[in-house]
Amino acid sequence: MPLIDTAKKIAARAEDLGQRALATVGAKQSESAISADAQGYWNSPDEKRWKDNSHWRESDTFDGNDLWSEIGKRHLDMFEGGARLAGFDRPWNRVVEWGCGGGANAIHFAPRAQEFIGVDISAETLAECEKQVANVCDTSFQAVDIDVANPEAALSMVKEPCDVYVSFYVFELIPTPEYGERLLRIARELLVPGGLALIQVKYDPGTWRTRPRRRSYRSGLAAMTTYRVDAFWQLAERCGFTPQAIQLVPKNELDERYAYFFLTKP
Repeated sequence: MPLIDTAKKIAARAEDLGQRALATVGAKQSESAISADAQGYWNSPDEKRWKDNSHWRESDTFDGNDLWSEIGKRHLDMFEGGARLAGFDRPWNRVVEWGCGGGANAIHFAPRAQEFIGVDISAETLAECEKQVANVCDTSFQAVDIDVANPEAALSMVKEPCDVYVSFYVFELIPTPEYGERLLRIARELLVPGGLALIQVKYDPGTWRTRPRRRSYRSGLAAMTTYRVDAFWQLAERCGFTPQAIQLVPKNELDERYAYFFLTKP
C-alpha cells in the first residue's frame, strides 16, 4: 500500500505540473469554462473523494478521528480571537457561511447565532449541513443553493444583513482569483456595517508551482486559486473592507499554505 500511495502522489504531481505548464504557455481556460467544470463536479456526489472534498463527517478523511469537529472548533476559536482584536462585540444575530460543506464549522458557529445561513453549490451538501446543525442546536437554518456562475444570486435570497461572515476551504476551490473579487463584494453586501468576516485563502509564496492553476478543475480543484498575501489584503480594501489582521497556517492535517483574513465592514 505505501508504494501505491507513493505512485499516486507522483502521478498527481506530474499531472499538476503538466497542467501548469500548459497554462504557462497560454492554454488557460476561461472563467466560464472552469465554472462549468466546477458546477459539474460539485453536483456529482458519486465522484471520487467528493465527500472528502465536501467535508462530510462520514468521509474517509474523517473516519476514525476527531478532525472533522476539531477543524470547526479551531476556526471558532480563531474567530473569537480575531473578534477581540478587531473590537467586534455585537450579538451574532445572523451568521452566514459561504461554502458550508458538510457542517464541520456550522456545528460550532450555529449555536452562537439566532440564525445560521449556509451557502453552497450542492443541494446534497446543504441538506447534510442542516442535518448536522439540527443535531447540536435549534438555531434556525437557511439553506442558500447557488450556481458557480451566479454567486450574486445569494444577495436576493438572504433577506436580512448578517453580523458574521465566514468562509473556510472555499477560495482555493473557486475558478479564478478574479472570481474571488466577486465573492468579496458579495460578502460586503451581506454584512451589516460593523460586521466581521473571516475568510481563508491558500496563499502563494511566489513560486511557479503555487500560482493559480487556471485549468483542469477536476484534477486539481484544491489548487485552482491562490493569492499573494499582500494582494488579497489590497483586494479586500478595494472591495470596501477594512483588513484587521492575518493569521498564517503553513501546514495542517488537510493541506498547506493557509492565510486567514479578518475583515470588517466600515
